[in-house]
Order: sequence, then structure tokens, then C-alpha cells
Amino acid sequence: MPHSPLSITALDRLLEVTTLLGDDMSAALGDMGLTPARTHLLWEVGRRGPVTQRVLADALDVSPRNVTGLVDALVEAGFVERQPHPDDRRAFLVSLTAQGATTYAALQDGHVTLAEQLFGDVAQRDLESLVTGLDHVVARLHRLIEEASHD
Repeated sequence: MPHSPLSITALDRLLEVTTLLGDDMSAALGDMGLTPARTHLLWEVGRRGPVTQRVLADALDVSPRNVTGLVDALVEAGFVERQPHPDDRRAFLVSLTAQGATTYAALQDGHVTLAEQLFGDVAQRDLESLVTGLDHVVARLHRLIEEASHD
């Protein structure tokens, strides 16, 4: 299938955006004592409230053993705590500490601030087109990954 120069340029821009956002995120999270993986877990606990490690493993699409390591690190750093599950003596609930709740709120604020910085002066019509285009790209990428996993 022939390629379009514009499609190559679009991919190049997506790769550039991915790299820039990843580098910026890693630096900002590092300043907070977090990694992207630990932040994802913290975000899920903040979003869901007290939750079992099994639910977190499913949400992060990682093994329960991996979640245990992430939770251990976040407990040690003071972001989350484990509490006995009220209905299952074999399980624990992971919840935010006061420090974790403050950090989660800062992450939410940073998310809103960055969205405004990036898109605040973009015309509504252009922003809608961008979102529509990205939705298409994301759906297509999911399909390609799914197809590749069956090969």
C-alpha cells in the first residue's frame, strides 16, 4: 500500500509528542518521588477509593506480584497504606494516605493545567477535529495490537 507523505508527517508528530510528554512526565514525577508505574497505581487508587490489589492488577494490566512491588514502594514512600479487607481476611485494601491524597490532587490539578496550556488557545472546531482524529488513531492502534497478538 503506498504511503502518503502527510501520514508519515502525522506519525512523526505523534512520536514527537509522545517523547516530549514522556520526558516531561518522567521529570515531573521524579521530582515527586514517583515513577510512571507508581503514578498509574496511585491514580487508580485515587480514582477508585480503597481497592484490593487484585483490582489494581487488573486495572494496570499487570501481574498481582508486580502490583505488590508497586504497593510496597508506595507504602514505604508514604503515599498509600494497606488495611485489612472487612469481608475477606486474605485480602487487603489499598487506600491513599494524607500524603497520597495531596499528591493525587496535585496530579489532577497538573492534568487540568497542562490541558489548558496545550489547548487553551486552540479553536473549539480544531480541538474537536483533533480529538476525532486521535480517537480514530487510538481505535486503529488497538485493533492493530489485537491483530498482532493473534499472529
